[in-house]
Amino acid sequence: MKAPLSERLRPQTLDEVIGQQHLVGQDGLIRKMIRSQRLPSMILWGPPGVGKTTLAQLLAKEMKRPFKTLSAISAGVKDVREVIQQAVHSYNTILFIDEIHRFNKSQQDALLGAVEKGIITLIGATTENPSFEVNAALLSRCQVYTLKALKKEDLIALIQQAIQQDSYLKTKNIVLEETEALLNISGGDARKLLNLLDLLCDTDQSNITITNALVMEAAQQKTVIYDKSGEQHYDIVSAFIKSIRGSDPNAALYWLARMLEGGEDIKFIGRRLIISASEDIGNANPTALVIANNCFQAITTVGMPEAQIILSQAVTYLATSAKSNASYMAIKQARKLVQETGNLPVPLALRNAPTKLMREQGYGKGYLYSHSYEGNFASQEFMPESLEGYKLYQPGGSKREQQMNAQLKAWWQDKYGY
Repeated sequence: MKAPLSERLRPQTLDEVIGQQHLVGQDGLIRKMIRSQRLPSMILWGPPGVGKTTLAQLLAKEMKRPFKTLSAISAGVKDVREVIQQAVHSYNTILFIDEIHRFNKSQQDALLGAVEKGIITLIGATTENPSFEVNAALLSRCQVYTLKALKKEDLIALIQQAIQQDSYLKTKNIVLEETEALLNISGGDARKLLNLLDLLCDTDQSNITITNALVMEAAQQKTVIYDKSGEQHYDIVSAFIKSIRGSDPNAALYWLARMLEGGEDIKFIGRRLIISASEDIGNANPTALVIANNCFQAITTVGMPEAQIILSQAVTYLATSAKSNASYMAIKQARKLVQETGNLPVPLALRNAPTKLMREQGYGKGYLYSHSYEGNFASQEFMPESLEGYKLYQPGGSKREQQMNAQLKAWWQDKYGY
């Protein structure tokens, strides 16, 4: 029984790797590591089938290091500790953990000491953003390297390489007439692409013409043209967010359906909703952020297919909500102001005064405790001296924000002119 084509064609040297030239090119980071023989613990982050496992194996091979592998789907803390114990007696062991984002906190914590002491060099592979899915303590001990989605020309080159080099496919007369369905169904996943090609060619026929119809018949599925990592991915996400911003729930649901049918990560969609709830709705309806955040938690717990119902509820709520970008514009303006004015001193009245010396120097002197005054408000200066009266936040025109504006005017009419 022959191995899958993706395994038969797995690169044995860096020169055979297609794509990821920012890592494996002559000036790439992976090449530099091999030349220097210095290998940090790292997280390889990228979509499925772009070479994370291959790069880990090639690093171990090129550096002649012991290589252990665990899958986060099936391994537990006990398995991690066994590998670490073995590594104590084996110099420079590389531990590769596939889908490391599936490890819970205790499993990730079990790695910390060994990584910090250099007992193992950790290489974790993940399709999820490490900032969200890897513990901060472990992440701080690792370098993160991003693997890019394979381009169309990379995938075509991979197909041609398979046809020309694989010992089994070379026995066939293969004509590549159409590639659209082959590329769309594989979704940029090289492993899926090669295994689908293998399926198409696993026949008694010696003459094979690959067409979209043949691919569709073999895959037995509808093709929704949606590249999860290419330009269209960003175009559809952009249309989705702009539909919510434009208060069109029908269009927002359509683009949501396009993403779901294309196999988009529901957590990615959930995160975009959280951002939209603040960027596009903000204080016009603060509940929108609560809904979006609860949506993310719920879809993470429930998963597909039921998550689509929760996403639909959140999307329609956000799309039909009052809109305001006042908070978004305010923080952009505030950061621009900080960049322009630098580190201005904190007014003495606002400074912390934990010691007698600080109090003698005037720290905290003149500060008015708001709760000691009528309406829990006391007019005083909170900005650095040179920025007195500089207004950054201007509530929008929604009903709720106008109420906020009236309150700000009652407090700060003389200073900010609300």
